[in-house]
Amino acid sequence: MLVPHPSGTAMRGLREEACRFLSSRSFGATVDATHARMGGNFVNSVQACNNGKRVCWHQRNRRTFSVVATQRNGIGHRTTQGEMEAVPRRHFTSLNQSTPFQLCFLRHGQSTWNRDNIFIGWTDTPLTDDGVLEARVAGKMLHKSGIRFDEVHTSLLRRSIRTTNLALMELGQEYLPVHKHWRLNERCYGDLVGKNKKEVVMQHGADQVKRWRRSYDEPPPPMSDDHPYHPARDPRYQNILDELPKSESLKNTVERSSLYWDEVLAPALREGKTLLVVGHENNLRSLLMRLEDIAPEDIINLSLPRAVPLAYRLDENLKPLPREDGKLDEATGFLKGTWLGGDQAVSEILDRDHKQVYDTAITTNLEIGQDREKWNNWMEFIMGKPSAKQKRIGGDKQNGFAGGAAIPGVNHRTFTLQQERKQESQ
Repeated sequence: MLVPHPSGTAMRGLREEACRFLSSRSFGATVDATHARMGGNFVNSVQACNNGKRVCWHQRNRRTFSVVATQRNGIGHRTTQGEMEAVPRRHFTSLNQSTPFQLCFLRHGQSTWNRDNIFIGWTDTPLTDDGVLEARVAGKMLHKSGIRFDEVHTSLLRRSIRTTNLALMELGQEYLPVHKHWRLNERCYGDLVGKNKKEVVMQHGADQVKRWRRSYDEPPPPMSDDHPYHPARDPRYQNILDELPKSESLKNTVERSSLYWDEVLAPALREGKTLLVVGHENNLRSLLMRLEDIAPEDIINLSLPRAVPLAYRLDENLKPLPREDGKLDEATGFLKGTWLGGDQAVSEILDRDHKQVYDTAITTNLEIGQDREKWNNWMEFIMGKPSAKQKRIGGDKQNGFAGGAAIPGVNHRTFTLQQERKQESQ
């Protein structure tokens, strides 16, 4: 239950003196936090219930400076200086105390239409088995980095939602609030939705398809009202029918994602929270374009891999701080963020994805053919190869990983099958 906005009397009490009331031992109950603006100052109101007591913590510049406590009889208690000094400092702004990162972007794992090289847009395709594995690997990368989040933001599409759930499972943070919104959906690919990307390249040419996919202000042809994958057919959008796009350029995507940044993400970051944003390639490109100040004429050259976390440190203006090496990332040449899977691995993934779409000389599907093993090998590098014993029992009980670490609940049967296929092909 949220603490109501303080009355005038409470306001005057908050301004009278700086104090803290109770130690953390006094509140074993779950704490719910709500935020508001009061007197021009940011307020973090926390209600904790213990024998009918209620506490409001008021922050100014992220430092607790006053507290009003009341009991059921309405009698207030004024804390002495000695009590204040005895109470340990408490932090409600962030669970992320071990890393300097404040913001992390993560593209979803492989979906069925990613695998089949089909334009997806707002179509709600599920993760494949490989996509599940990619999402869990991403979660393990986050876990190894030490980063912990306060909340998560994602789209209304299940490939992104399930990636969120799997990553949080590996992090041990399933309890986090997950905020879903259509403004974080993938861009709408219009009449291209449902078509094979390489076939569209052969029909319209690589340059035209790249402009449709990656340019700033050139949208694909719009879909008709009777298009089989029109989002108006989906009940989750019944309340925004007037806002549904028939096609979107990246410029259109920037407009809707910027609203979400300004109204939701930026305020949360200013409160001191650490955020995970799980999304889609173009909605994440739209956010990164603004965050990194990438020019419209340059954004056509920015592509993002699936399921590799991109972590940022931000300054007081919510702009990226330089990487530790002082350079832009080697994978794209645009970003100050840190790829938790490493620049080289990201470069290899992006090279594969480019060939999958634009190289018409390649007739095999790189997502499911023998070349797919290159990506699986990289995942094995992160997760670790199964031992001989795990191969025999399917990895049901023991899980070996790089560096001797273990991820509870991960079944290595997938890796076993991959190794068997590799041996059969040799």
